[in-house]
Amino acid sequence: MRYDVDLVDLQEQHAAVVRGHVRTEEIPGFLGDAFGEVARVTAGQGLRPSGAPFGRYRLVGAGAMDVEAGFPVRGAVAAEGRVQPATLPGGRTARTLHVGEYSGVGAAYEAVQAWLVENGYVGAGEPWESYLDGPDAPQPRTEVFFPCHQMRPVHA
Repeated sequence: MRYDVDLVDLQEQHAAVVRGHVRTEEIPGFLGDAFGEVARVTAGQGLRPSGAPFGRYRLVGAGAMDVEAGFPVRGAVAAEGRVQPATLPGGRTARTLHVGEYSGVGAAYEAVQAWLVENGYVGAGEPWESYLDGPDAPQPRTEVFFPCHQMRPVHA
């Protein structure tokens, strides 16, 4: 798949998330549970999602990741149960779109990382992915976001 990468300037967003330490094969179940729990808690607090559900992943060992899953929301969420407040960062961000099975989204991350290097940018925070379609869509769309900034030239 060919990936087009563009730069966008995002506003920081409040978010409500569930965090967990998850084995790779458990991620789909974790996401479903987390999204449902966040939706219940935010609705109970009178908050509405302001964007698509998202996930942030940090590899922490063979077959395990720290996962943060939830929704951007209008307003700050109060911690309740496993649901915690978080933010999605603002600023310059490289973005691409993956269309197809979730198991292939790693190629989108690789494409953005290559684009950053080729265009003189460096990552400036943890990337995340937003799920534009439900898991039953035949060709789900996943946006991948990398906060970044332009590298400064080194002067001798």
